[in-house]
Amino acid sequence: MSEGGLAAARAGRLDRDYLPGLGVPSVQPYLDRYADRSAAARAELAWRTVPYGADPAERVHFFPAPRPNAPLVVFVHGGYWQLLDEWSSAYGAPGLVASGAAFAAVGYPLAPRARVRGITESVREAVRALVDDAEGLGVDPRRVVLVGHSVGAQLAGMCLVGPDPVPAAGAVLLSGLYELEPLRHTSVGDEVRLSADEVAECGPARHLHAGLPPLVLARGVHEPAGFDAQQRLAAGRAAALGVPVTELVVPDRNHFDLPLGLGDPDDPVGGAVHALAFATP
Repeated sequence: MSEGGLAAARAGRLDRDYLPGLGVPSVQPYLDRYADRSAAARAELAWRTVPYGADPAERVHFFPAPRPNAPLVVFVHGGYWQLLDEWSSAYGAPGLVASGAAFAAVGYPLAPRARVRGITESVREAVRALVDDAEGLGVDPRRVVLVGHSVGAQLAGMCLVGPDPVPAAGAVLLSGLYELEPLRHTSVGDEVRLSADEVAECGPARHLHAGLPPLVLARGVHEPAGFDAQQRLAAGRAAALGVPVTELVVPDRNHFDLPLGLGDPDDPVGGAVHALAFATP
């Protein structure tokens, strides 16, 4: 086989490992659920838009807690850096606000207009702005929990590492992408122009260090092989550094329905979020 043929075969295999949409009849019903549940959250709860940058996409939908000095759960959506926004990412708010937490759904600029490096910096800026304004938002800066789904897990994870990391009580990272080198050789990597420099700079697994807060890494049992490999890699590196890490493989869940339970304390994902948010600081 020619060099070009080998590269094409590798890309095809990696696409099967990293494109979860190939494993379900249609992604659209899940996107509709995200949007419908998020619209219901905005209809039911008090909320406001919090800008954190000059770009129109740099906005957070913030849902205040019923009482001051509350924990804050910050959710970073997925969509392979190209899809979704804060409008479709508020579905965890009702359950968490009912439990006494504040909730923030982060919006950020999307590819191809933005590069992965810039998107990563935008999300860092968003979380930093929320922490810096903790008093004004009525939240306890010692009880900020980051939750990210798919590339949202990459983005949330990068908030914990690197220069000037965001202080957080912990993170729940769902179906995460922690080492980006395989993505560079997929169709997604081509679409977002993922560079070798961005792989080196923006993959959380390369920047883990001792002293990080507790991490929960979760995936659905019905996910492509790449997400299993990613979770094992990140969990192994975190454990070797002495970082408290818990791995979850959630039965009967796929890549797309896994995050829908993040606001439910009786759900495996939601239970992990609640445990970190309501732990004694």
